[in-house]
Amino acid sequence: MSEPIENWLTDMDGVLVHENQALPGAAEFVERLTQSGRPYLVLTNNSIFTARDLAARLRASGIDVPEERLWTSALATAAFVGQQLPGGSAYVIGEAGLTTALHEAGYVLTETDPDYVILGETRTYSFSSITKAIRLIQGGARFIATNPDSTGPSSEGPLPATGAVAALITKATGREPYFVGKPNPVMIRAALNRIDAHSESTAMIGDRMDTDVLAGMEAGLRTYLVLTGSTKAEDVERYPYRPNEVRDSIADLIELI
Repeated sequence: MSEPIENWLTDMDGVLVHENQALPGAAEFVERLTQSGRPYLVLTNNSIFTARDLAARLRASGIDVPEERLWTSALATAAFVGQQLPGGSAYVIGEAGLTTALHEAGYVLTETDPDYVILGETRTYSFSSITKAIRLIQGGARFIATNPDSTGPSSEGPLPATGAVAALITKATGREPYFVGKPNPVMIRAALNRIDAHSESTAMIGDRMDTDVLAGMEAGLRTYLVLTGSTKAEDVERYPYRPNEVRDSIADLIELI
């Protein structure tokens, strides 16, 4: 008999929202968590936005998640480097979500002899900033990336994302980055620490087998795959691991709280 679920981690895009529209049951699920007092965090590999930005975006879709309940790959990356090398320095390719998190972790952002090159998401990757990153890594800076996603969505179609740009930098330098975001269980363990939760009594809800379910499984969580995002029911069999349960949407999990 597995432990009762006391704490919840859930992915955001494809689970709670799709293109800024709330998915069925999402607002009710979060409301039930709030009313029950269950600790929870909403996780996203998106490093562009601050937690405040994301809370506002969710609120606009009718889902009330306070900013302290959001855990992004940018926040996880800042927490990681802050533990590894407190008070360090970094050359950053990214947007406000990442630069704000690093500032708040006590990091200095610099182009001169940084401890790290940190690559995150941006809608405007510039060739000159990528070139600078390559030269700094060749000069000895350690290479970190917020997440391994190779493409991201836009209204016009897929955009190259952190994983794709990281591959370009790796090709030029011969140096692989350390990816902090999902499916790295480091992001999940940091989330557990943030809400003082134990893996045995925590569940992870996601829409992707290769990030959410994999990260949850490797961190020892109970995993639920919902079919409102990337992974379809027929795709599940292709993977060498399985979620604990597959549900149509997050609406089917409200009863478990």
